[in-house]
Parts: sequence; C-alpha cells; structure tokens
Amino acid sequence: MIAMAISAKPKLVIADEPTSALDVSVQERILELLRQLKKELKFSMILITHHIGVAAEMCDRIAVMYAGKLMENGDKATIFTKPRHPYTFALMKAVPFLHRDVDKLYIIKGEPPDLTKPPSGCRFHPRCEYATETCRNEEFPLSRLEPGHKVACFNPIG
Repeated sequence: MIAMAISAKPKLVIADEPTSALDVSVQERILELLRQLKKELKFSMILITHHIGVAAEMCDRIAVMYAGKLMENGDKATIFTKPRHPYTFALMKAVPFLHRDVDKLYIIKGEPPDLTKPPSGCRFHPRCEYATETCRNEEFPLSRLEPGHKVACFNPIG
C-alpha cells in the first residue's frame, strides 16, 4: 500500500490507520519507513490514527475529532501539555504512562454516540462533566484560543 501511495510522487499522502492491527515491532518499522520516505520524497502527510502515541511520535500538529466533529487542533506540544477541550483533556488523562503509579486507569464515562442519531449541540456533551444547557442545545464553532490553537467548546478547560 505504501508503494502504491508514493508511486505517483504525491505532494500529500493520507495514511489512514497505517499501523492498526499490527504487531508493535512491525508498527515501528512502518512508522520509520513513513518518516524516511517523507524526508526523502518531500511530501506532507495526514496521519489518521486512534493511537495517541503514534500521533505524538509522528505529527507536528494534531487535530482531535469526536463523533465526526473537530474538537481541538494545535501543535503537538500544546495538545499534549495544555489540552483545552474536555474530550482532549479526558483523552490525555486516559493515556497510561510507565512513570505514573496509578491504582486505576482513567475511563471516559458513558458511551460514544450513535452517529445515525447524533446528540444535539456538542456531540461530546452526554459524556462531558463540564456540559451546560448551552452545550446540549448548540454546537460551538471551532474558534481560535491563541495563535495556532483552536477549540470547539463553550467551556474550555483552563
């Protein structure tokens, strides 16, 4: 698949879950190959992944989506150190780290929505501990908080 993707010498490669369902050692080889090809062939890449560690390793900028909607986007350092959308914040709390001593992993309460009947307002509101009546009824547009950092939330954290 990678060979087919780069055969036409594209300026942009969209890699949709390139490492899902692969052994960890194979994942690392695929990521290293993508890094090497990106450098040699000078293309940009959009990486779609559910694996936050892969995003941290491969991306300069991160866009966080929930139920088909963009919740937050910014540079990698900002997203990992100063998440402002409650969903991004919850994702970061749920990431297990080797150096953290915890008795229990953090779990985002509730269930993802049925996208054939998405909730009104912010799609994350049924699971959000900061949700208000406004969140249940209106969808906040993605808005700039600071240069290069945008959030779609009535009640951003911090």
